[in-house]
Amino acid sequence: MSEVMPCPHCGGEMSVTADLWGQVVVCPHCQKELTIPAPEARPSTTAGPLWFLPKKVPSYLVEAILVTIFCFQPFGIVAIVYAAQVDGKLASGDYAGARYVSERAKNWCLAAFLCGFLWLPIAFFVLFGHH
Repeated sequence: MSEVMPCPHCGGEMSVTADLWGQVVVCPHCQKELTIPAPEARPSTTAGPLWFLPKKVPSYLVEAILVTIFCFQPFGIVAIVYAAQVDGKLASGDYAGARYVSERAKNWCLAAFLCGFLWLPIAFFVLFGHH
């Protein structure tokens, strides 16, 4: 069973369940963190339910290390730099910043992967294509 409560920062309404009481979550409207109080401590409202955004932000650190080793080192290093910043930003409460660097890490991983697989056939042809 869920209850509706307003965000103390923006007033946007969201649906909360008993398992979220006392938990820190992110408002789906303003992206700010808030702690869900017990039902007796919050005002009641009758608006429809909304859901919270996930608090977990992927770092892509493992992927960045793998593309650095196996695909294209220059882009992989950039991906590692961005990926290494995600957890620090989350720990300091900068959810938007964590999402930003996470997205950049993902993009650099993809670029390193694609460059590695585009470069591989070219290098193979240059090394073994001349008879």
